[in-house]
Amino acid sequence: MDQEFAIEARDLGVRFRRGRRGGRNVKDLFAGRSRRIRAGEFWALRDVSFTVRPGEAIGVVGRNGQGKSTLLKLVAGVLLPDVGAVTVNGGVAPLIEITGGFVGDLTVRENVYLTSGLHGMTRAEVNRRFDRIIEFAELADSVDTPYKHLSSGMKVRLAFAVVSQLEEPTLLVDEVLAVGDKAFREKCYRRIDELLADGRTLFFVSHNERDLRRFCTRGLYLDKGRLVLDAPINDVLDRYNADYNAV
Repeated sequence: MDQEFAIEARDLGVRFRRGRRGGRNVKDLFAGRSRRIRAGEFWALRDVSFTVRPGEAIGVVGRNGQGKSTLLKLVAGVLLPDVGAVTVNGGVAPLIEITGGFVGDLTVRENVYLTSGLHGMTRAEVNRRFDRIIEFAELADSVDTPYKHLSSGMKVRLAFAVVSQLEEPTLLVDEVLAVGDKAFREKCYRRIDELLADGRTLFFVSHNERDLRRFCTRGLYLDKGRLVLDAPINDVLDRYNADYNAV
């Protein structure tokens, strides 16, 4: 096994049951649920293998329903594979479903401490970064406002501000840049640029070709749950566009 990697996936396979959300998770593991394929089940990912080296910026592309977000959740540890394995060196900063984990009745201030703690920050670390988080989120006038009274844009700003302050070596991003106004997206772009310049690894799922070409040097193209191309990002996008236009 290659020891110089940020993410390593070997023969990954995940199956879901049609009409039922979710896949095999920690609860399934402890319940000892069978790996037999039953009627109505399908493979969301099959035989997927790749290695991401530290500091690489990887873009994952493919049409909807081809396994991109499933792969991201495997890397994040949210899902467990039915076959194969994925190994991540160091922790991850997950910008996926980023407003999850916030509590509506708690204030912005309380949610910053709660969510940061869930991601592994100590209270002392949050104290040092609190002003930076609030400034980035542009919520200085709302720190004592209950989270449930924030607009959807404010919620996204707060979530990005918290997660982007984590010092984990790998950043996982799933379409989060598609939300928010133009000015805030540009702020997010600059923050990701800073993280990449600092040597962080980026694992980025997106349909936005502009963002993929901006941040990523390499791409993974998924089709029907299988990895059909692992190549420089421009080659992957050219192949994806050619296949898409041929349909």
